[in-house]
Amino acid sequence: MSTIKIREAVINDLPYIIEIMADDTLGRQREIYTAPLEQCYIDAFNNICDDKNSILLVVCDDEKVIGSLQITFTQYLSHKGSMRATIENVHVAENYRNLGIGTQLMKYAVNLARDKNCSIVQLTSNKTRKDAHRFYERLGFHATHEGMKLSLE
Repeated sequence: MSTIKIREAVINDLPYIIEIMADDTLGRQREIYTAPLEQCYIDAFNNICDDKNSILLVVCDDEKVIGSLQITFTQYLSHKGSMRATIENVHVAENYRNLGIGTQLMKYAVNLARDKNCSIVQLTSNKTRKDAHRFYERLGFHATHEGMKLSLE
């Protein structure tokens, strides 16, 4: 690895982000990496970029995108009307895992949440991702709630 840099994603990063997402046990079941990308990914990227409360981050080795995550800031009434940061879609390319890249990316995101005066950083992780759960626990996250989802697809 040369120089690791974390920055906001730009549209040219999108194919690399989707490729990393699709190269994963669960990603292979729900993502489609094609060249050119399906329009749904481009539309989603543009919506995220247009949302002042969402940031899509990439981590790069030199200029090569090797990981990404999305962080969204939400105003709550609870916790005395505090802000909350939700981290989603954390992915690091398989050949860059276990090198501290994900840790750097997550710490960067947590610092963004601190800068926005968030009182809580939260995330969800699929129950089958035991390695990811251990990773998040090493970063100080605790499984304090039981999450539920309703699929509308």
